[in-house]
Amino acid sequence: MLRILLADDHKIIRDGLRSLLNAQNGMEVAAEAENGRAAVKLARKLKPDVIIMDISMPDLNGIEASRQIVEENPGAKIIALSMHVDRRYVVGMFEAGVSGYLLKDCAFEELSTAIHTVMKNQVYLSPKITGTVIKDYVYHLSNDKNSFSVKLSPREREVLQLIAEGINTKTIASRLNLSIKTVETHRRNIMEKLDVHSVAELTKFAIREGLTTVE
Repeated sequence: MLRILLADDHKIIRDGLRSLLNAQNGMEVAAEAENGRAAVKLARKLKPDVIIMDISMPDLNGIEASRQIVEENPGAKIIALSMHVDRRYVVGMFEAGVSGYLLKDCAFEELSTAIHTVMKNQVYLSPKITGTVIKDYVYHLSNDKNSFSVKLSPREREVLQLIAEGINTKTIASRLNLSIKTVETHRRNIMEKLDVHSVAELTKFAIREGLTTVE
């Protein structure tokens, strides 16, 4: 029986996927997470066979959550399920170590195919985005020296998302088990690296780079 972890901040999406997956022979939804941080904790605890991961989630986005899960368990099978076709999201997820990428408007049969594909240690990329994404990746990724993923450390990206979501320094420190002084140091380093000078600019940058969204 394949044990699946669903990570999506929209309950209606999780409910629909759970019903469809549980109806399949040999599949069951073992747990659900409404944000990336919960997904990391559940992946660590349950070690599911497959993780279906949304990208735009509060607190910790799908890219950073996938990165943390793969760092702890390099064999983790993660499938991104997202509305985003933009290169930065697709490339970000694959750089984080996912095994597949699907669009949310796909048929359920395609998700089932993707699950079976990644379980064979193969990569699944939705045909709807293969052409443009691969072409753009080949020609531009290696020269993208200004990408935040090149400049910022994983911890700095994590702090940046929380700052952009309006979380105060004390709460960030508590969530990440850091001191307030360390969080302030991270914020200062982020601003220096990105050459921005206000929280408003940091927020705009985080939204532009896909770390968080405006909802």
